[in-house]
Amino acid sequence: MDTGVSGDVTTRMGLDLAPFRGLRYDPHRVGSLAAVTSPPYDVVVRPDGLLHLESADPYNIVRLILPQATTPAARNQQAADTLRRWLSEGVLAADAEPGLYVYEQRGEGLLQRGVIGALRVSEPSEGVVLPHEDVMPHVIADRAALMRATSANLEPLLLTYRGNGAETGTTAVIERTAARTPLLRTTTEDGFCHRLWAVTDPADLAEIQTDLAGHQALIADGHHRWATYRRLRAEHASPSPWDYGLVLLVDTARYPLRVRAIHRLLHRLPVAEALASLTGLFRVRDLHVPLTKALEMLAEAAAVGNAFLLAGDGTFHLVDRPNPDLLARTIPAAYPEAWRTLDATVLHATLLENVWHIPEDSPEHIAYIHDTAATVEKAERDGGTAVLMHPVREEVVRELARQGVTMPRKSTSFGPKPATGLVLRAL
Repeated sequence: MDTGVSGDVTTRMGLDLAPFRGLRYDPHRVGSLAAVTSPPYDVVVRPDGLLHLESADPYNIVRLILPQATTPAARNQQAADTLRRWLSEGVLAADAEPGLYVYEQRGEGLLQRGVIGALRVSEPSEGVVLPHEDVMPHVIADRAALMRATSANLEPLLLTYRGNGAETGTTAVIERTAARTPLLRTTTEDGFCHRLWAVTDPADLAEIQTDLAGHQALIADGHHRWATYRRLRAEHASPSPWDYGLVLLVDTARYPLRVRAIHRLLHRLPVAEALASLTGLFRVRDLHVPLTKALEMLAEAAAVGNAFLLAGDGTFHLVDRPNPDLLARTIPAAYPEAWRTLDATVLHATLLENVWHIPEDSPEHIAYIHDTAATVEKAERDGGTAVLMHPVREEVVRELARQGVTMPRKSTSFGPKPATGLVLRAL
């Protein structure tokens, strides 16, 4: 049976990364490669960002990852029809040989390199790919329906592993490959330069696969898509193409990622009401300062204890020093202290569940937004409350994941994230 990957398919104790024939845009059929790319689906700020991307180029990848129609079924069918049309028109075409892909991002004083491939899907109990966040069932259902309809992995997840610092194995292949002429190069509007190379030499592929077989990975970005891969694998008899999923693997010992916060927008909770309910439970200070200064003050407060920044009424409100009795009453005691003291834990277990009574998995009540300014602007425009977070350190994330402890959903944002649209995988 054709598994959609190339090479020996074996079950290893570590990461099993297989080559595949990548689907890529024909640069002669589109306005520019930059104009057809997109951030990951959950980073696109809707509707403003969606409309911006759709107008950038008629072939922008957002038409596949976030199709627009009146019903979910119609959206997924539209994405499938669009993908088939682009393939038949030659807008997207498969590379001639299966390979892994070295991917580089450069910008804002940062250089990141990793390898894109089809990774064997595994369960958390296997200890090969470690999740660190909870997921929302309705998001998994949405992504699964889209992948079923298109029979494709439309965007790579971002996974990290820790190398030993030696320039051997995967690192050696990546650095050798990056010295060659790339398959493509483009600069997106955020100023990042993206380059992509194919690795097809059997010796290079074997060197990468042997090296990665000794490692485990942390999901940096893409928990819902990884959970979707697991669901779809379970739906198909093995061996099948669904045994593997598209990922970007980055060695953070060599290329450390940035860790940023993901903010919350509470649609139906006005700021005045949110603040009134905190009396006697948290310290609240009004900050009549610009956003950048308010974030600095949030960082200072977060270095001491739990702290949040509320916005939406034209002023920033620093919320910190939670009542210890409140925390003892609302935070589950069975978890490690590192988990109990997370800002995200206090936000979800204490504020959302017990103080504000907001369901964390309801899109009608809460949105998760990566961009700080956009979160504030949408709260001010819609009359809701923006809850701005301070990022957690990567070492805390990794240690909790190793203990098998998942953080509250959307606790972290690792980056830079891979641009969507540079390479896809058809199943």
